[in-house]
Amino acid sequence: MEKHYQKMLRDTEDRVVKSLQIQVLDRESPRYGGFADPTGIVQAKFAIYRIAGMAAAYCNEDTCFYRDGRVYDSILKGLDYVARVQHESGLFDYITCNFFSAPDTAFCIKKLLPLYQYLKCRRDREAEPELTEEENCILGRVEQIVRQGAYGLLQGGFHTPNHRWAIASLLMSCSRLFDCKEMETAAFTYLNEGIDCNEDGEFAEKSAGNYNRVNNDAMILLSEATGDPSYEQNAVRNLRMMLTYWEPDDSVFTANSTRFDKDRLIYPKDYYMEYLKMGMKYHIPEFLQMCNTIFDIVDRRHITSPDFLIWFMLNPEYRRLEFEGSYRRPDFGSFYRESGIARGQQGRFTYTVMNGKSNFLYLHNGTMKLEMKVAGSFCEHRAFKSERMERLSEGEYHLSQVMRGWYYLPFAEKPPTSDWWKMDNASRDQKLGPDMHIDVWVKEAENGLDVRVKTSGVEGAPWRIEMAFSGVDFLTNDYVDLPLTGSETVVVKQGFTEIGNGKDTLIVGPCFGEHHFTEGKEDSEGKTPGAATLYLTAYTPFDREIRIRDKVSCYH
Repeated sequence: MEKHYQKMLRDTEDRVVKSLQIQVLDRESPRYGGFADPTGIVQAKFAIYRIAGMAAAYCNEDTCFYRDGRVYDSILKGLDYVARVQHESGLFDYITCNFFSAPDTAFCIKKLLPLYQYLKCRRDREAEPELTEEENCILGRVEQIVRQGAYGLLQGGFHTPNHRWAIASLLMSCSRLFDCKEMETAAFTYLNEGIDCNEDGEFAEKSAGNYNRVNNDAMILLSEATGDPSYEQNAVRNLRMMLTYWEPDDSVFTANSTRFDKDRLIYPKDYYMEYLKMGMKYHIPEFLQMCNTIFDIVDRRHITSPDFLIWFMLNPEYRRLEFEGSYRRPDFGSFYRESGIARGQQGRFTYTVMNGKSNFLYLHNGTMKLEMKVAGSFCEHRAFKSERMERLSEGEYHLSQVMRGWYYLPFAEKPPTSDWWKMDNASRDQKLGPDMHIDVWVKEAENGLDVRVKTSGVEGAPWRIEMAFSGVDFLTNDYVDLPLTGSETVVVKQGFTEIGNGKDTLIVGPCFGEHHFTEGKEDSEGKTPGAATLYLTAYTPFDREIRIRDKVSCYH
């Protein structure tokens, strides 16, 4: 992967230049030697990420910063800062959130580990080029931080599922590096809970934009440390699943994430090393093709390459490998039952159907995105969120929910207090009913999708089908022609409507508008930010089918 290596070299050099500019050089500052992130915050984790990249450039004879004195001085200042803010216990603070944090300490160690292993291997094997006095100095300081941090991990403590595997994988790896049985034992206390990766390859947090890859890294590190390949099989399953998670604009589908990456624009570059490692080890051609595809995306989107130069230095075979061809995903339809999500591709667009989400349908064609929900008010409910999802046939899905109606009844006996908030309201008898039934069918059609929505059980409720369009600038049909800025709400009463941006157009319909109740005091579901929203409104019960077609595909 020589071309990838060369791109990483240049981007690492750019990162070094940036790091030199943002280092705190005020000797009177308690943050002297640290690095200010884009918000001005200075803390250990950000400093370690900067130092790791600078050290890789400093030790690599192919970079313009090879054994550069100014870079060396900056690295030492940074390592001194990191050592000062590392607690005596070995733990670091993540000062915007967590203090004396084992998981954040694990992430810090993880970033330093390949640098430590690279320098240690050169020293122990007396490999060429031999370590200089300066490189030995870097190694010594890094080893002290890593060793102290690893012992700090023995204290444990975590918040989220992925934290367990970050801690366990670093404990296991460091148990080998520092010959510490206690670390291995502690690692197994986490692993004893069982890995939360289902048959689909999805981890508990469903975080395709971030924590899936964090978990994959941990699984691969566990296999490397223990020699047990079963751990990294979780990563292989997830990487296969992720082959279906790219969108036509090269981004990762993140709308089903339970973490901070939900709905964020994230490109898949940080999966690169996982695809490379597993692709090489298990001879999986589509994984190696994805490595090329990721660098195609880097070039296309003008973004920096993944920060993995040190891995190429630690593993020269990565550089020697050459694999031709990028991954070209064929049309597909995948139903991940356990994860409650279906992903499909048809020609130039992808679609997603999700269980338990108010935005249950997404369609993406590269320049436009459509999100659909069925919304209104019924007791505590504000939108349809399916309780059950099934695949009826290839490319056809059924989602359903029963919204239970209920009312409290008075206590049979006088309660001990008249204060509502102190009453045991959960123990009240209830008057039940009526129930509202909502069924949705999503089915692939030529050049698009058919979506049928049926409501029953309640009469006269003003409900609606919402279609939120992002990346559009016009809406037109036989009755209206509107420019769009991305914040409009429009009710269309009849006919078919075209929504587009001058490059792509979606056709939806037949439209209907029995009422103009689009948002009100009972309605707590917010609009999709930055999207123009088309409302199709009706009184319950109703049974409507909406056809969604990609206009460009219709001409091919």
